[in-house]
Amino acid sequence: MRLIFVGPPGAGKGTQASRLSAERGITQVSTGDALRQAVKAGTKMGIKAKAFMDAGQLVPDEVVIGIVREKLGSDACRDGFILDGFPRNTGQAEALGAILQDFSAPVDRVVAFTVDDEALVARLSGRRTCPSCHAMFHIAYAAPKQGGVCDRCGGALVQRDDDHEDVIRKRLAVYAAETRPLLEYYEDRGLLTQVPAEGSVDDVYSALLKAVAG
Repeated sequence: MRLIFVGPPGAGKGTQASRLSAERGITQVSTGDALRQAVKAGTKMGIKAKAFMDAGQLVPDEVVIGIVREKLGSDACRDGFILDGFPRNTGQAEALGAILQDFSAPVDRVVAFTVDDEALVARLSGRRTCPSCHAMFHIAYAAPKQGGVCDRCGGALVQRDDDHEDVIRKRLAVYAAETRPLLEYYEDRGLLTQVPAEGSVDDVYSALLKAVAG
């Protein structure tokens, strides 16, 4: 099974990818994790990526695509994969298509997790994190026993900079401009299935299983 998960920040695609990966034995490929692994392993693309990172620069598309190629060509992905966080735009989608054509491993399904923007703002802006032990809470859905205090270690909880409402709305605007065109790209190819992601984790997972089974 070869899958691509697409969705805005906070849609829960990483959570669903991890669950499906664990239950079905399919390798989850997060571009962030793949990048760190490539740098640590000192692969050809990892060395190139490290040079940009050490210089404080963004890793360019061609290097990210090279790292994805390395990962998808590994033994871990021989029996399938779940791509989480890649591609982000149609240019990357074209590059991915060429990679998978080389491997004779076409994508089976692209799952788009859909959530209303206002629900995403509420979901993300309510998150609170413990800088000491990295525990995560939510003021509405998973509140700490004592306001502003971590249940696990007693540390003071903080709101991350990227969880402030103005930042969230900017991130959603970037998603709308760059990533949503992917939906049309994959819909035109008959690969897209949309999964509503505003319910519970279990409800969304049930819908996901139906989507990938079809």
